[in-house]
Order: sequence, then structure tokens, then C-alpha cells
Amino acid sequence: MDGQVPQTLRASQGLCGGHTNVAPRPQAFLGVVVQLPVFLFDITAAKASEGLQLPGCSGGRGRLLQILIEKNVVELLGSLALAKARAVAMWCGYRNLGVRLGRLRCSLPSPISGHRSLTSCIDPSMGLNEEQKEFQKVAFDFAAREMAPNMAEWDQKEVFPVGVMRKAAQLGFGGVYVRTDVGGSGLSRLDTSVIFEALATGCTSTTAYISIHNMCAWMIDSFGSDEQRHRFCPPLCTMEKFASYCLTEPGSGSDAASLLTSAKRQGDHYILNGSKAFISGGGESDIYVVMCRTGGSGPKGISCIVVEKGTPGLSFGKKEKKVGWNSQPTRAVIFEDCAVPVANRIGSEGQGFLMAMKGLNGGRINIASCSLGAAHASVILTRDHLKVRKQFGAPLANSQICNQALQMHGGYGYLKDYAVQQYMRDSRVHQILEGSNEVMRMLISRSLLQE
Repeated sequence: MDGQVPQTLRASQGLCGGHTNVAPRPQAFLGVVVQLPVFLFDITAAKASEGLQLPGCSGGRGRLLQILIEKNVVELLGSLALAKARAVAMWCGYRNLGVRLGRLRCSLPSPISGHRSLTSCIDPSMGLNEEQKEFQKVAFDFAAREMAPNMAEWDQKEVFPVGVMRKAAQLGFGGVYVRTDVGGSGLSRLDTSVIFEALATGCTSTTAYISIHNMCAWMIDSFGSDEQRHRFCPPLCTMEKFASYCLTEPGSGSDAASLLTSAKRQGDHYILNGSKAFISGGGESDIYVVMCRTGGSGPKGISCIVVEKGTPGLSFGKKEKKVGWNSQPTRAVIFEDCAVPVANRIGSEGQGFLMAMKGLNGGRINIASCSLGAAHASVILTRDHLKVRKQFGAPLANSQICNQALQMHGGYGYLKDYAVQQYMRDSRVHQILEGSNEVMRMLISRSLLQE
């Protein structure tokens, strides 16, 4: 792309004009991004209260993370769970949510001369180029117009918002980092992170499902044959069809390489038997990207097979009743002598576990971005709440820092009239999926020790 805003940003054409080669956020920091938005906020607050300039803040959030990790690595690794729990508590009310989120992008105050203000250091457009800012604006506007006003109803009635997601796909959000020749937007990982972060301000649960759908489409696009790419990816990019990622089993969660779902080859078909647990989109999705055992034990015996809804032998468990993520259905996916063409195997036999892990590497960026978007919206909206909520004749903002939004809403934060409780519920699962807190600690420490 050139320096101008591409015409493909228009809703009628989507985000399909190629991409700028911008490196993604360093993987060493992925777990930190998802777990520590408030931890970073508190450290920034301390710097600002001392009247000090936080080094690197103007260089973007990646540099800010690097500085904080270098100076606080011991405390960081010991405080992940607490910091993340505090982050997910930063939510606020439904009232006028869509309108207020629509003002998010322009509501951040300018830095105070001589030192950094708190909100300037969490400005989501900081460090982005002009094209990325335009992507972000499109996503913010869509979140405020189509998602935020419906978030509470989707949660309460457990609505899977197919129509709204297909509208998002018209903007290019159905295959954000899928190649353009099969209908994708062809954007970078950083561009994708920016988009999901902005969408999550409207509905964290729905954005998380869109991110999983994108991960599945990317896996087929990256590892599938040309025929498979052109067969599966176009309807996924338009969200005419929806996709689910099937790795976890009742007996294998973090130890995914021990999965038991089998795929025995018989002629030009595989016969699948087994089950997958906690599958987002289960029963509603049309495409299931399934990791199954075609060989011996361990990761090298795992292959990746696409199973299409309606295949004989494919069935689903009951719809799970969840604490959060209620705008996306979760069911077990069950295979009973399910015959799937060999032509639906992605890559070679034995490559499935590698594909699954590479998919999750991107999925962790996506979930991190959803968490950042929800946390950012909460900081802004809680700030507004504190400005108008008075105790002892003065606004609460005069005496308290916005670091525990649920607590700072007082009794209101426990009412379903306020989004604080839903954001907390929707984000709680981020401590489990795409790598639990414990797994993320291991990955972060391993990455840091290798540097």
C-alpha cells in the first residue's frame, strides 16, 4: 500500500488491498499483553504522579512493555494472575455504551507538557501508521454502531449474532490475515491486533469468536493446498460459513499432544472417532478444523482434518451454560465412525500438531488484543463514571485512581444494568483458553531466559 488511505477501507469493498510489512508485537510479550493492562497502567500512574517522563512511551506500547519487563521482570512473573484478575474487572455500565464507545478514539486528552498523562500512554493509536489508524477507526465505528448497543441482549438471551458478524465480514474482518486471492484482507498480524482490540470495545465475547474464526481460516490458507484454499477460504472470509477450532478434549487440555480422537484411513476416507470439548461455535459452525490422531502417540502422530457440518457421524453435545462468552455457543463435538475424505486433510500426516500450535501463537495475539480493547474501554468509561459519581460532596475521581473499576462502581457494579459484570464474566475465560495463566507464565519465562 502507498501512504494514502486505500479505497479498500470502504465498507463496500472491505480491507482487501494488501498490507504493510509491519512486524507483529514480540512474542515474548504476548502473555504479558493479555494479562497486564492494569499492571502497566498502575506503573504508568506512579510515573506520572512523580512528574516523571516514562521512557519510550511515545514509541508505542511494544516499547513500553519492553521497558517495564526489563525493570520489573521478577515482580512481573510473580504477579501475572493478580494483575490479570484486576484487568478484567475494569468494566462499566451499559447505559449509552454504544454512543460513549463511539467517542473513545477522540476522547483521550493530550499529554501534559513536561510529563506524560495516564491516558496518553494507553492511547490505542499510539505508534500506529496512518493506514493502521484508519483500520482502527473503521473497527471502532463498527463496534460502537453494531456491537455495543446489542452486547447486553446477546449475553442475556445467548444470541449468536450471525447477521452482525456478516456485516463485519463486509468490512474485511472475516479473514483479516488471510491472503487476498481467496477473499481475505491480507493484513499483517499487527494490523489484525489493532482491529480486534478496537472491535472488543463493542463486545468482547463476539470479537473473541471472530478471532477464532479468523485463526481457522488462516490455518487453511497457510497450510492447505491451493484447491483447499479456494474451496474453504472464500465462504469463511465472507462469513457465509463459520469455523471452529477443535483441539481440546475431555482428557487433554494443556497437554494437547495426548489427544485421543482417532482418524483411521480406509481407502480415500478417514474414519474419525472421539470427541472434542469446549468448542466455540460448536453446533453452529459449518467448518471444524480438527486435530486427530492418524499415527502413533505424541505430537508427530497428529494430523489436521477439516470436517464439514452435515457429515454423517458428526454430532454435538448440549449447549453449555457458561459464566460468560454467551454470544457464542459452546458444545462438545462428537465423532462416531465419521467418514471424511482424505482430500480434507490439511498438509501431510503428522503435521497437525505443528499447525495447531502455530494457529495458537496467532490466537494468543488475538485474545490478548480482545483483552486490551476491553480494558481500554473500561478505563475510559470508568473515568467518566468517577467524574459524575459523588461522595462526600466531591467526585470520586478527585481522590481515587481508576484501577479497580468494578470496586469503584460500588453497588452499581454488581447490577446487570451496568456492563461491568458482563465484561468481567466475558474476560474471565481469557485466563484459561489459548494457554492458561500457568502455561503463559511458562512461555514468558522460557522466552525471557532465551534472550
